Amino acid sequence: MHPSIHARERPNAAAIIMAETGATTTYAELEQRSNQGAQLFRQLGLKPGDGIALWMRNCPEFLQICWAAQRSGLYFTPISTHLTLAEAAYIIKDSGARLLIAAAELAGVQELIASGAAAEFGPDFHCYFDTDEASLPRWSEAVAAQPSARINDETAGQYMVYSSGTTGKPKGVQLPLSGAPADQPLPFVAMQREQYGVSENSIYLSPAPLYHAAPLVFSMTMQSIGGCVVICEKFEPEALLGAIERFKVTHIQMVPTMFVRLLKLPEERRRDVDCSSLECVIHAAAPCPVPIKQQMIDWWGPILCEYYGGSEGNGATYITSAEWLRKPGSVGRAQWGILHICDEEGEPLPAGEQGVVYFEGGFDFKYKNDDAKTRDARNPKHPGWSTLGDIGYLDEDGYLFLTDRKSFMIISGGVNIYPQEIENVLAVHPKVMDVAVFGVPNPEFGEEVKAVVQPLHWADAGDELAAELMAYCRTQLSAVKCPRSIDFDAALPRMDNGKLYKKPLRDRYWPAKG
Repeated sequence: MHPSIHARERPNAAAIIMAETGATTTYAELEQRSNQGAQLFRQLGLKPGDGIALWMRNCPEFLQICWAAQRSGLYFTPISTHLTLAEAAYIIKDSGARLLIAAAELAGVQELIASGAAAEFGPDFHCYFDTDEASLPRWSEAVAAQPSARINDETAGQYMVYSSGTTGKPKGVQLPLSGAPADQPLPFVAMQREQYGVSENSIYLSPAPLYHAAPLVFSMTMQSIGGCVVICEKFEPEALLGAIERFKVTHIQMVPTMFVRLLKLPEERRRDVDCSSLECVIHAAAPCPVPIKQQMIDWWGPILCEYYGGSEGNGATYITSAEWLRKPGSVGRAQWGILHICDEEGEPLPAGEQGVVYFEGGFDFKYKNDDAKTRDARNPKHPGWSTLGDIGYLDEDGYLFLTDRKSFMIISGGVNIYPQEIENVLAVHPKVMDVAVFGVPNPEFGEEVKAVVQPLHWADAGDELAAELMAYCRTQLSAVKCPRSIDFDAALPRMDNGKLYKKPLRDRYWPAKG
């Protein structure tokens, strides 16, 4: 399946709808514009295996460009719109992109070109802007000048996303190009059909930025199948509920922070919205506290499906609501690849024991320009097994329970403490909007537990709330796991994909570790 097939058979069917405006791109228009984009890539000298980068907000052109690159055999790298000029330049250079398509209004975009920094990207580097400003090279104008016929040498391209850099420099996850025809089904088409019940009649809402792997892959897979992708410019709880009702959304992919923000809305507002069209709510990317997921199932019904995996494609787990209600807190059983829990030496551990989570099978990924990181992701005793760096355990039925990321573990007096467990407790407190837990220096024990809380109402921040939250923790956790101190922030640095960016928080207390 491929959008080109739906363009022939159902040319007027909606491929993209912008949630805020209702602006619609049909499959015929998606086919035309992706063909014109592919023609431009070839005119610029880009050949299979080359790369492009997109530094854009959510818009119809985003997916049009990705499909143009997909049918041209190119790697396409989306860049977060929250990055600074230096951070974006690092990704462009590291990825080897020969072309950048950027939103002119983003801070630093025009400076990138005007400052001459683009010269570092190579003599054949090109840049176009998603703008109507006549003084800048415009993507829309360049594409419109191209023929709409398919290029003669179509071959399948591949996304190459960069890690969010929550523990260091971001790294590109590079999967091998298949060399297959461009219209060969994407790897996850069968999964979306079988697990999530997706069809050409499905309406998929994407509330997260398309520069993240999961929203991008799910949106493109949906269009391979022939469904409609409704794109939110940004996530807002009430706007999301309105979009579900207005467009009769059947499928949506979310992250737990979105659940939390929805549940913080007044109950009468939540109950007033018709969400009965929903058939499947998919979530992943970050741990979901058990009480939060239970409340979502109580609200929307047992239609939540969860998976655990990464853009590395080395493996994945899957769990339905029915299974989760029997195994609360689990992220499911292996659905892609074989699961192994191993000790620090790489040897398998029995059921119930915590260790590093490895997958056997899946894609043979590598981290671009970082052989050491690629090696570190492989099991030292079983090189065919790879890890995303998470800690967890398997129960006797093969269900995976994640404990935390290995890099976030706190060691206090020789005791291993996993912040995720503490965060899950604090996240459900009615006065907490968000929370981060990590280790800070302690002269006697090496580290102690610190919590930084984003209160639901900033006026509550202070010693009284800190004491209330610490007392609450003591009713839920053993003393060694309870925070020794709590600070407050108006907003925590959480990525749009739900991942918490702890490094700048930790660096306040570990200046030498930065």
